[in-house]
Amino acid sequence: MGSLNLMISFSLIYLCFLTLSINAQNTQQDYLNAHNSARSLVGVADIVWNATVAAYAQNYANQRIGDCNLVHSGGPYGENLAEGSGTFTGTAAVNLWVAEKSYYDYTTNTCATGHVCGHYTQVVWRSSTQLGCARVQCTNNGWYFVICSYYPPGNYVGQSPY
Repeated sequence: MGSLNLMISFSLIYLCFLTLSINAQNTQQDYLNAHNSARSLVGVADIVWNATVAAYAQNYANQRIGDCNLVHSGGPYGENLAEGSGTFTGTAAVNLWVAEKSYYDYTTNTCATGHVCGHYTQVVWRSSTQLGCARVQCTNNGWYFVICSYYPPGNYVGQSPY
C-alpha cells in the first residue's frame, strides 16, 4: 500500500509540474514581463493589461483556430501576430518581435533593407499603454497562433516609437 501511495503522490506531483510547464510563459504577467523588459531598455514606460483588449485578442485568436493564418484582424487596435510549432509560447512570440530590434535604426526611424521591424516598434511604441494577448492551438496543424493587441495603436508612418 505504501508504494501505491508513493506512486500516486509522484504521479500527482508530475501532473502538477506538467501543468505548470505547459502554462508557463503564456500568462497575462508573462506577456507583460516580456513587453516591459523590451520597453525598459529604451526608456519607455510599462504597458498594462486591459481586459477589453485581451477579450478582443482572444475573440480574434478563436477565429484563426481553424487555419492558423497570419491575417490581421483589421480592428481598432495595434496588432502583432505570430505562429509556431511545438510548445510555442506567448513569451516566445514576444521574443520574436523584440528580436527585430537588431533591424531597427532609431536615428533614421527605418528598418534594414530586406527586413521587418514593425512588430518590434509596436512592442515599444511609447503611446501604446495597454495590452491584451491570446494564444490558441490551431486545429489544422497543431501549431499555436499568438496575437497581442495594443491600445492605442502605434506604428504611424513618419513617427518614432520612442
